[in-house]
Amino acid sequence: MKTFPFNALLGRMKYITRWALMRNGRPESLSEHTADTALIAHTLCLIAQNCTGTGAGIRPDTVATAALYHDAPEILTGDMPTPVKYKNDALRTAYKAVEAESARAMAGLLPPELQNTGVLYLTGTVLSDAERKLLKAADRLSALIKCIEESQAGNREFEAAMAQQRQALVDMHCPEADYFMEHMLPCYTQNLDELTRGRF
Repeated sequence: MKTFPFNALLGRMKYITRWALMRNGRPESLSEHTADTALIAHTLCLIAQNCTGTGAGIRPDTVATAALYHDAPEILTGDMPTPVKYKNDALRTAYKAVEAESARAMAGLLPPELQNTGVLYLTGTVLSDAERKLLKAADRLSALIKCIEESQAGNREFEAAMAQQRQALVDMHCPEADYFMEHMLPCYTQNLDELTRGRF
């Protein structure tokens, strides 16, 4: 009987730890980051459709699904620290090639009838440029939220990363990310009582 280990491999995202170069108050797995990014990406798509008026042609469900797969190649490559990954064009290009090859190898673990679709999601090529930008913004917002949480817990290790992520989001000129940062991001500093008081 032929077996297809694709989903079992995806299940290993919980073993990949992010922020390897940083002292973490609470470790974050790739599974957590992926789920957070998918939720934020879906919200950004809805903001585009209903708040900023820039969402023509945006597919929230497709973007959220692509977000679930966006870092899956790291199961094979590990989480390359950002300072290394983006140090120069040669490293960035080389790492992108490694990610693309990992994505193709992972898609090969699906039944043949699903492999082409798998590649589209694993590489993000299922998305339009506008959708890809929203996914990238969601990815950065997830990283920024991690930095905020660590900072709130008294861990100064993430202060520089927090400033870098915030600036990167501003530099994206993404109205949906700007909306999220103004109206939703402040809530991440609140405790459960503050989040729910008078709302339930």
